[in-house]
Amino acid sequence: MQHPTPTIIIGAGMAGLACATWLHRAGRPVLLLEASDAVGGRVRTDVTPEGFRLDRGFQVLQTNYPEARRIFDYGALQLKAFRSGAVIRMPDGHETTLENPLQRPLAAFSALASPIGTLPDKLRILSLVRHVLKCTPEELLARPATDTLTFLQRYGWSEQMINSFFKPFFGGVYLDRELTTASNFFEFVFQQFVTGEAAVPALGIQQLPEQLAARLPAGTVQLNAPVAAIVDGTQVRLTSGKVLDASGIVLATDGLTSLRLLAGRSGSRADAASAEAASFPTAARITTCNYFATNGGHSPGRNDKLLRLNASSRALAHNVAFPADVSGAYAPAGRALVSVSTHGERSLSEAEVTAGVREELVAWFGPAARQWEHLRSYRIAAALPVYLAGQPVRQPLKLAEGLYRCGDWAAYPSLNAALATGREVAEMLIAQ
Repeated sequence: MQHPTPTIIIGAGMAGLACATWLHRAGRPVLLLEASDAVGGRVRTDVTPEGFRLDRGFQVLQTNYPEARRIFDYGALQLKAFRSGAVIRMPDGHETTLENPLQRPLAAFSALASPIGTLPDKLRILSLVRHVLKCTPEELLARPATDTLTFLQRYGWSEQMINSFFKPFFGGVYLDRELTTASNFFEFVFQQFVTGEAAVPALGIQQLPEQLAARLPAGTVQLNAPVAAIVDGTQVRLTSGKVLDASGIVLATDGLTSLRLLAGRSGSRADAASAEAASFPTAARITTCNYFATNGGHSPGRNDKLLRLNASSRALAHNVAFPADVSGAYAPAGRALVSVSTHGERSLSEAEVTAGVREELVAWFGPAARQWEHLRSYRIAAALPVYLAGQPVRQPLKLAEGLYRCGDWAAYPSLNAALATGREVAEMLIAQ
């Protein structure tokens, strides 16, 4: 029996897996080609010999993302939620805890003597909560945008509020401490924190792509299968030299990889694809995540499940989390796991960043931090695509006849965008 020619999806990250999921549900044959040794793309978890689960960069799932609710089985993921709120370390070393600052703004900023936020600041938080609850996610993303910092200033928040809360909190979400990210995306993200929870699967963030991959027929995903070029709209050549036929081709890679794969094409369809690809964003946000393990069972996070934010703009440790406090499976019994994120490019070596982070942790958590075991560091050069005011919320997903792209690189920087563009491309292919 001759099998129908499959749609070939290049890249088994979240967008590619979403596209494959929806095509498979519609009865369409699919082949996913992944260059690395596992599915997930940027959404990966490593397990150390000692039993620590290290997500590649601090990552959470916003549980109210429309596309996530559409495609994932939350029960099977055994989601574990962070507490809504944060402990903020002020530049003078003092700490203040904001309990539910977005979901319960007046309660969070109730003390007039709080070092964060004036009474008008608190009322503006409440005003923005009311605003975003009146809109759908799509309506918020479609709003005219400026940069987030300008939006906050025009809204009337004090500089102290912006520097002590918005920059450390949303700067960590964007990996953009200066808040140059488009304000329509800020409104969307703000809504997600108001209406949902920040959670992780019990066994690590890679359970998200693994769940989608497990639903596909055996043989659908080929790992360690890097693609050298798209020969035409109907063929893909692997680096091994093997050429595969396709009924359609979907680029589910980052911007630079997509441009490289398109570069070798020729003919009128290639010209059309190149014209569309010229608008493909390639600029990216950088983050470095350092993992440490404590020597005893006592967690420096006091098991409160709150994120630690650093309000000091000069700090290396921008935010600190304790994943095993949220899900015990992240660390072996008797150990605690510390995740420390630094955002942006640094003119420091990995060893210098790690040493600098450790010194800041000592100031933050005491001399015991000097004895914490450094497990691993991840420098992620393309953690999130840059999304600035004026960029369209959706780049064209069809590049040429039979050739498509998906991923947050073609939209805005989030898991929701990756899943949404994957679904939309699948719907285009199904409608043919």
